[in-house]
Amino acid sequence: MNYMENKNTPNPWDLDAEAIVVKIRWFGVLIGYFLVNATDLSGDRRGLLNAILAIGVGYTLLDTYFSWKKKVFLADYPLFIAAMESLFIGLLCFYEEGLSSTFRYYYFLSILCCALRYSWIVTALCFTFHCISYTTLVFLLNDNSQSKLFISLTMIVMGWLAWASTSLTSLLRRTSSSLEVLNQELLKNQSELEARIAERSKQLQEAQAQVLQQEKMAAFGLLAAGIAHEVGNPLTSISSMVQILQKKELDDYTREKLDLMSGQLIRIRDTLREVMDFSRPANLERKKIKPLPVIEEAMNIAKYYKRTRGKVILIPVPQNLPTINGIHDQLVQVILNLILNAIDAAGTGGIIEVGIAVEGDTIIFQVSDNGPGVAETDVNKLFLPFFTTKKHGTGLGLFVSQKIIEEHQGMIRYYQKPHGGSLFSATIPSTNFALSIEPTKVPHD
Repeated sequence: MNYMENKNTPNPWDLDAEAIVVKIRWFGVLIGYFLVNATDLSGDRRGLLNAILAIGVGYTLLDTYFSWKKKVFLADYPLFIAAMESLFIGLLCFYEEGLSSTFRYYYFLSILCCALRYSWIVTALCFTFHCISYTTLVFLLNDNSQSKLFISLTMIVMGWLAWASTSLTSLLRRTSSSLEVLNQELLKNQSELEARIAERSKQLQEAQAQVLQQEKMAAFGLLAAGIAHEVGNPLTSISSMVQILQKKELDDYTREKLDLMSGQLIRIRDTLREVMDFSRPANLERKKIKPLPVIEEAMNIAKYYKRTRGKVILIPVPQNLPTINGIHDQLVQVILNLILNAIDAAGTGGIIEVGIAVEGDTIIFQVSDNGPGVAETDVNKLFLPFFTTKKHGTGLGLFVSQKIIEEHQGMIRYYQKPHGGSLFSATIPSTNFALSIEPTKVPHD
């Protein structure tokens, strides 16, 4: 019979009930000692009654000790306790004043303790044991001074107390269970609310990162447009003058120098066009694009990076690469960001390798360097917004790059190379893309 919900690890109700039971037991033994030693009720049997009460004190001490340990003493043997208490109370009554002994009220305290600690079945059995104990006293003492009504009323009151106390404790247990369920629901709702707050905070952080980058790119676009305008007008004039001079009769030396000037002017014009193309508002049209031009355009822009001190190498790529559905400008920005990060990491004389691999129906863009790599403690933070190890970094580049690749239904990963250096791979499916994504600009860390 499962007298308690969990006897090995009592629940909060059991522990609270046990604390109340311990107090009731101490009340009983202290009152008992007072009745025996401060009154004349016990007569010449005072020593014997004190000895019996000492047994009760010993049991109460054990009960108190286990209560301090958050346990219930003899929780697995409630019927044994009920039987022993019936015997204990019966002896006290027998050696004091018999059926009218004040100790008969201990039956009531025992029933109350049983109802607090155990189920109604155990309480009913405890009541039965007490009735047997009290009835035994009737036959042993053969006390005709007590009427049958008095005896019957004593057992009726015990029965009523057993019923009332079990009903009350059942109500309290149900209330406790309901409160526990409500508390669990409250904790669940609190966890869900915290999760929602964390999600909203993350979304706000992402939006903030994108706004900062859009502002940065807008400012860069205005700067580039201004430079193109200021440089473009005199450049056109110079180009026109060179073309006019080339039409005249000139010696070979002068013609060679004019051809050289014309070539350099074309180079300047192409550079301005590349800067303008990069700074213009992104074309968000999703279409089939070839992977190789994405890398080539990113490398062409990277060559103007002022910190370029090593070599950026395009390793051989497979022939007949499949096309991918995506936004060309965004993918160029991702690859450019990875290349510029690799340039910073590799330092002077570093080698940056850029390549494309095909695996199944996916295209893998790869950018690696021979720098020192990323510290192990920083690997898990690489793609977090605003995290950077550079003095000039914004901490947005890899975060927004990851967002773009994920919007292309791909993933970007970092790998530590066995002999030093870093490898970033951006894997994108070549088919079955979602048709709508939000524009995202990529900063360079």
